[in-house]
Amino acid sequence: MAWGGTGTLGEGQASGFRALLPPAPPDEEFDELCFEFGLELDEITSEKDIISKEKGEEKAKGASDVVLYKIDVPANRYDLLCLEGLVRGLQVFTERINVPRYEKIIPAEGERQKLIITEQTAQIRPHAVAAVLRNITFTKDRYDSFIDLQEKLHQNICRKRALVAIGTHDLDTISGPFTFTAKAPSEIKFKPLNQSQEYTASQIMDLYRTDSHLRHYLHLIENKPRYPVIYDSNGVVLSMPPIINGDHTKISLSTRNVFIECTGTDITKAKIVLDIIVTMFSEYCEKPFTVEAAEVVYPNGKTHIYPVSTALGYLRLLTRMCLKSHVTGNGNQIEIEIPPTRADIIHACDIVEDAAIAYGYNNIQMVIPKTYTIANQLPLNKLAELLRLDLAAAGFTEALTFALCSQEDIADKLGMDISATNAVRIANPKTAEFQVARTTLLPGLLKTIASNRKMPLPLKLFEISDIVVKDPNTGTAFFPGRCAEVFAKGQSVGKLGVIHPDVITKFELTMPCSALEINIEPFV
Repeated sequence: MAWGGTGTLGEGQASGFRALLPPAPPDEEFDELCFEFGLELDEITSEKDIISKEKGEEKAKGASDVVLYKIDVPANRYDLLCLEGLVRGLQVFTERINVPRYEKIIPAEGERQKLIITEQTAQIRPHAVAAVLRNITFTKDRYDSFIDLQEKLHQNICRKRALVAIGTHDLDTISGPFTFTAKAPSEIKFKPLNQSQEYTASQIMDLYRTDSHLRHYLHLIENKPRYPVIYDSNGVVLSMPPIINGDHTKISLSTRNVFIECTGTDITKAKIVLDIIVTMFSEYCEKPFTVEAAEVVYPNGKTHIYPVSTALGYLRLLTRMCLKSHVTGNGNQIEIEIPPTRADIIHACDIVEDAAIAYGYNNIQMVIPKTYTIANQLPLNKLAELLRLDLAAAGFTEALTFALCSQEDIADKLGMDISATNAVRIANPKTAEFQVARTTLLPGLLKTIASNRKMPLPLKLFEISDIVVKDPNTGTAFFPGRCAEVFAKGQSVGKLGVIHPDVITKFELTMPCSALEINIEPFV
C-alpha cells in the first residue's frame, strides 16, 4: 500500500488478502472492484517476477513467488494504508459486513493511563495524544502490518516525523503516569530500540548519524538545547521522539496491551494519526473495535481524553463508504456522523463524492441538460480556431506567451515611450517581468525567437491571443519605409513590415525579422 502513489502489499498480507474478501473474486473482477471503490489495481506480481524483470531469471532463483498486489491509494485515505483498513473498506462497500462501530472505553479516574506534558516541551514538540489497545492478539502478519502502517503514516501525514512521531509500547513493561518533557541531551540516558547498551542522547545522535533510516530525522531536534523524552513513573524511558523508542518497551508477538503516544507540532495531525492506528488494529482486541482512552494533562492544568470520540449511525450509499447516516427533520435532511477512520471528510463535497462512488460513476446516465438553449462557440473564438488551422497548415508554429510583460518590452525595446502605449499597469507587480498587460503580441514572439536562436532558420511563428489597451490608436516601431498599415472595412486593423534594427538588437536577435499583427475582432 502507498499514500498518493503505488504501493505493495507485503508477502504475508498478500497471501491472505484474497481470503479476507470471500468469495475471492477473479483478478479482473477485483480490478473492477478497486476501480469502483476509487482505487487502481496497478499490478499483480511477485518478488520473483520483479527480480526477474529487473535482473534476469538467474538472479530470481529462490525468490518468493507469493502474489503481491500493487494498489494506488488516494492521498487523503489514511484508513486504506494497511491491509486491515483496505479489506474492511471493500467489505463494507460490497455490503458483506456492516460498518464497524468504534467504541471508546473510559476507565475510572484512578485507573486510566495518564500522560503529563511539561512546559519544557513548548519550544520543541508541544503536543501529545495517547490511547491504549487492551487485550490485543498479534500474529506475525498483524504485527508486521502494525509496524508498516506506522512507517507509512510517518512518511506521509506525519511529514517524515516533523509534524507527528508515533511511539507504541508494551504497557505491561511500564507503569503510569507518564511524563512528556524535554531535557538537555547529557541528562537523557537509555537503551535505544534493538541496542544492547545504554547511551546518552548525544551518543544516540552520533550512533544514528550513519543509519540509513534514522539519520533522516536527526535534524528535527539535534540543534535544540533540549530533547523531547517520555518517562514512566519509575524513570524508564519510553521514547525520545521523533528519533527512537526505548528497547525496554518494545512490542512483540506476545504483547497484550499496547500504549500508543503521538507527539508533534500539529495537534490536528496527531489526533488523526492516533485515530487511524487505534481504529485499524482495535479489530484484534478481545472486544473488537474498542479502544481504551487515555488522559493527557497539559502544562496549564487542562486535561483532554483521547482518542477523539466519534459516533456512527443508516442510508445505504453512505453506509457502503463507512459513513452511517439517518434522515432528520421533515425528511429533507440527512445527518451524517463521520467515523475516526475518515479524516479526509472535511467538507460536504467529500460526502457527495463518496455517495457518487457508492452509486457508481458508470451508473450515472448521460443526458442532455433540460435547458432551452444549446451552447455554441463565440464567433471570435471560432474565427481564431479557423485561423490557427490555416496558419499551421501554412507551416507556422503556434506560440503561447505570457499576457503580462515588462514596461521595457512594450515601450523601450520597441522604440516607444511608455506613456504613448496607453498600457494597463499592474499596481503591485511581484517581478519586473510582469509589470503591464501586453498591448501587442510582438514582444512575446520576439522573446520566443531569442530563446530559440539555435534552431534552424527560418523560424515561422504565430500567436492568436488577447491584448489589453486603453486606447486603440497604439503603434509599433517598424523600420521606416518598410512597414504598412492594414485596413479592412474602412478601419485600421493592424500593421506589417520589417522590424527595426534597434528592436532586433534590444531583443538580443542577430537576424532580420518581419512581422504582421492584426486585430481580428472587426471580422466577426
